[in-house]
Amino acid sequence: MNTDDHQEIARLLPTPAERDLPTGRHRHHRELLMRTIEADRSRARRRLLRPPLLLPLAAAAMVVAVVLTVMPGARPESSPTRITPAAPGTAQGAAVLLDRLAAGALSSHTGPVRDDQYVYVRSMATRTEHLKPVVAGALKEREDWNPQDPRPIKETGLFREDGTFVPIHSEPTPAGIRRPTYAWLASLPTEPGALYQRIRQETHPVNGQDFDQTVFESFGNLLSYTVMPPATQAALYRAAARIPGVVEVPAGADATGRTGLAIAREDRQLGQRTEWVFDKTTLAFLGLRTYLTTTSEWGEAGTLVWANAILERAVVDRPRQVP
Repeated sequence: MNTDDHQEIARLLPTPAERDLPTGRHRHHRELLMRTIEADRSRARRRLLRPPLLLPLAAAAMVVAVVLTVMPGARPESSPTRITPAAPGTAQGAAVLLDRLAAGALSSHTGPVRDDQYVYVRSMATRTEHLKPVVAGALKEREDWNPQDPRPIKETGLFREDGTFVPIHSEPTPAGIRRPTYAWLASLPTEPGALYQRIRQETHPVNGQDFDQTVFESFGNLLSYTVMPPATQAALYRAAARIPGVVEVPAGADATGRTGLAIAREDRQLGQRTEWVFDKTTLAFLGLRTYLTTTSEWGEAGTLVWANAILERAVVDRPRQVP
């Protein structure tokens, strides 16, 4: 990738404003990779990709910084992380596991969340260091406070990294698939077929990505960074079984190495597989990981692209409050 490629990628991004990141930041580095692939395919076309959840204008600051530092000939500070994924199973196996997850969700006791409260999420995720070959980089811990206010709001959250609190600003955004709140999730249909169609209709395509994969990741976003009614969570699991290409994987791992069962889908257009990892005993959601399934200029098959781990989720009364 030459300098023109970097300039094209920079043009694809919105103008950075502040150092903000989206609630659905686990898609951030994967979209960076897809933007680069798209730029390599056709530099003449100028495209603006829409992230699955809210992407504040300032989120581009970090993306541009990452892209523009990966100059031709640059060497990553770390080596690519290789994993040995288990062979994927079948769609029938996925349906069985997702039904187990739904039954477990229905036995949980998640209470209602008020509109004036915040969902607190503590997580760890890899940081992209290099693109060709892709290097996932070291883990970084982060805490998020996501407001449950259903109204269109400009300050859509707050996060803390390295001891620094950073507000997340955007255009006024109401509760919805780009900013899911407990009340919005509670309003969704709980019949799996209807819920599947609703999420599919509200998911916007991402250039360069299989649309069914985009839908799969919309489901993953909702399961990762939210607190929702048990009936909605159970319906999401059962609805996910309807996504074409979804399979079960007998062994997966989150960013911290916690192992468990997994639900996965491969995007053959990008040569990547994304897994949702669940604890084998409690069936609790542990995290996500994405890795290459084919060898290309991006790296060898089995190279980790991105991974995260959800360490804690809770409901608090105000930002900066911890459970």
